[in-house]
Amino acid sequence: MTHQWLTQPIAPLDEAAGQRAHARQQQLTKPPGSLGQLETLAEWLAARQGTDHPTADNIAITLFAADHGLASEGTSAFPQAVTGEMVKNFAHGGAAISVLARELDAKLEVVNLGTLNQPGPLPGVIDNRLGPGTANMLRQPAMTVEQLSAALDAGRDAVGRAMEKDSQLFIGGDMGIGNTASATACACALLDLPASELTGPGTGLDTAGVVRKATLIQQALDTHRAALNSPLETLRHLGGFEIAALTGSYITCAQRGQPALVDGFITSAAALLAVRIQPTTRDWLLFCHRSAEPGHTRILAALEANPLLDLGLRLGEGSGAASAVPLLRLACALHNGMATFADAGVSGQDK
Repeated sequence: MTHQWLTQPIAPLDEAAGQRAHARQQQLTKPPGSLGQLETLAEWLAARQGTDHPTADNIAITLFAADHGLASEGTSAFPQAVTGEMVKNFAHGGAAISVLARELDAKLEVVNLGTLNQPGPLPGVIDNRLGPGTANMLRQPAMTVEQLSAALDAGRDAVGRAMEKDSQLFIGGDMGIGNTASATACACALLDLPASELTGPGTGLDTAGVVRKATLIQQALDTHRAALNSPLETLRHLGGFEIAALTGSYITCAQRGQPALVDGFITSAAALLAVRIQPTTRDWLLFCHRSAEPGHTRILAALEANPLLDLGLRLGEGSGAASAVPLLRLACALHNGMATFADAGVSGQDK
């Protein structure tokens, strides 16, 4: 096995900083708890940044793109060529995450891990293609051992680049036609659920399309059932390059003490894989939105996650996580900028 780094220890939280942040929240000029999650968000960040003054200014976004062999069976409403075309769109600044990154003054990079079509050199795109997409999981494992290791390493390396640029928060995004099918397959295997309970429309399949997609996912689960004896083997047989990279990125964030903002359905499936590989990775993950994809609720429940936003989003790209950043910035501003009762000469709560 070439990914032993996955088992390296997870960074501890700074519980003392979190406790100090909580104590400060009790002294700010408001009834304790009256700002709800805006209070607990600041405390959450303080414990992970090890500071009395948490901030969410420097955001790194890495979008991992790859195609999926199963998509050739018709699991998506869009053709596979769209993945490579969207990589070009990201590079030219025209995608939703491109706009969000500009608005947040966030650093955005795209890692092409394996589009079916080679888009050629593009600004802001790292070409790390491991093949023209994964193999068709109906016939063979989605990835070889070597491809899985390389994809996990791609996630680790992305976090390293982000931290070299002094990122305070990491957002992983995904792009890949067919990746809701792969994410669903992984989640079904980990949660021991049939495909019919988690499969959704993805890019917009009609009812008949969803039924066909669920049938194909179930076939893949049945084909590989005997081999799905660990999270990593589940990922290798059923996952995608970008899902593996996201999994590696979350574990690396936890190992290196970098809070990660988790986006929607695809990224939450990767987070579930990461937590099954390294359970305390969960401490470093903040879940940002509840996807309209129906299986997302089941994954969130398994991770005991209560996302910040519920806006009906189902785009991916890291867009839901990016949309939550302003809330984090407001939480930090309130925590750092409000006066205490003593500062303002305001009477506190009667004991």
